Amino acid sequence: MSAQATKNCITLKGSAQIIAEYLKYGINSILFQRGIYPAETFESTQQYGLTILMSKDPKIEEFLKKVLEQTEEWLGKNMINKVSMVITNAHTKEVLECWDFKMNAELGDGETIDPQKLTSSKELKRIQNEIRDVMRQISATVTYLPLLDCICTFDVMIHTLQTCDIPESWDETGPAFIQNAQAVQLRSFSTGLHKVDTVVNYKMSS
Repeated sequence: MSAQATKNCITLKGSAQIIAEYLKYGINSILFQRGIYPAETFESTQQYGLTILMSKDPKIEEFLKKVLEQTEEWLGKNMINKVSMVITNAHTKEVLECWDFKMNAELGDGETIDPQKLTSSKELKRIQNEIRDVMRQISATVTYLPLLDCICTFDVMIHTLQTCDIPESWDETGPAFIQNAQAVQLRSFSTGLHKVDTVVNYKMSS
C-alpha cells in the first residue's frame, strides 16, 4: 500500500522535470510560431495531446539541452524565480519580445517543513491538461502579436534567487528591457510544488 502511495507523489525534483519539459516544448513552439527560424528546420511531435513543432537544428537542441538541464537542477533546489526567453533584432540587438516563465514555490501537501522533502499528490494528467491549455494559448498569440519582420535571434535567461555557481561558458546579465512594451498574461499551471505563470511582453509596432 505504501509503495502505491509513494508512486502518486511528485517530489521537488519531479516538479522541476515537469517544468523543464514544459519549457522545452514551449520555447520550441514560440521559435516556430514567431518565425525565428525557417519552418523546414522544425519537425512535429506529439505532447500533451497536441502537435508541437520542435527545432531539428543541432545547435539549438544542444543550447536548450544545456540551459534546461541547469534550470531543472536549480529549480529542484527552489533557486529560480523566472526563466526568460528573449527575442532580439539580430542587427540592432533591440529586444522585441520577452517571454517570462515565472515560478513560485508552493507547499504541495504540506506534510513536512523541510522544503526538499515536500511532495504533491496532484495527478500528472491534471498537470498536463493545464500545460496543454497554456501551450494552446502560446500558439494562439501569433494572431495578435506584431509581425517580426526582421532577422531575429533568441536567448534564454535564468533569474536566480541567490548567488549560484554559474557554468563557465555563461554570462551574468541584466534584465531585458523593451521600449513601449505591452504585456499579455497567459494561463498558469501548477504541479502543487511550483506554480508557473507565462507572460509575453512585446514591443508595440511603431
